[in-house]
Amino acid sequence: MPLLLEPQVNAPLWRDGWYQFSGRLPSPNFGLRPPGTQIDLLVIHAISLPPGQYGGGEVQQLFTNQLDWDAHPYFQSIRGMAVSSHFYISRRGELQQFVGCNDRAWHAGVSRHLGRSNCNDYSIGIELEGAEGGMFEDCQYESLGSLCAALLQKYPIAHIAGHEHIAPGRKTDPGEGFDWPLFQKSLGLADRYFPESVHSAQDIS
Repeated sequence: MPLLLEPQVNAPLWRDGWYQFSGRLPSPNFGLRPPGTQIDLLVIHAISLPPGQYGGGEVQQLFTNQLDWDAHPYFQSIRGMAVSSHFYISRRGELQQFVGCNDRAWHAGVSRHLGRSNCNDYSIGIELEGAEGGMFEDCQYESLGSLCAALLQKYPIAHIAGHEHIAPGRKTDPGEGFDWPLFQKSLGLADRYFPESVHSAQDIS
């Protein structure tokens, strides 16, 4: 089962873009969204630091600018990187939030979706602890489904995509190991919410 926080009595589900069921770990890496922005895209990512290693806290350290760049040889390749995501779901299904959803997290980089560039401006980023192309845990899907259901109620979400779909050729996450049909079924959403390439892959299989 996913490890979610118990709600505070009489507390609202959302407060200034912060979700009550997430552990709060604020990141300094964020900014304001452009005035009048409609938040209508969810972006699913996969991340692990060092790649393929889980549970050490390095992702949280990266998002909060506390990572020791000398702790592992791989970190030299990302040294000085300032990034963040709105949410992070660990291999145990634990949910943490780093940036309020009303603000702009730095998760997508150079990106484009349906003719619109700068996806960070109008999207919410969700990182799953995992390797690009690898499998994910059942509890992660459970936490992801619960979170996305809450986001769909709060924001005018019209599209859900992977990092690979908004930055093709540059990013490959969450990759082949992410079960898009299972995720879509858990939310009960129509095909129009998801990238066409996801549907094509389902038809082929």
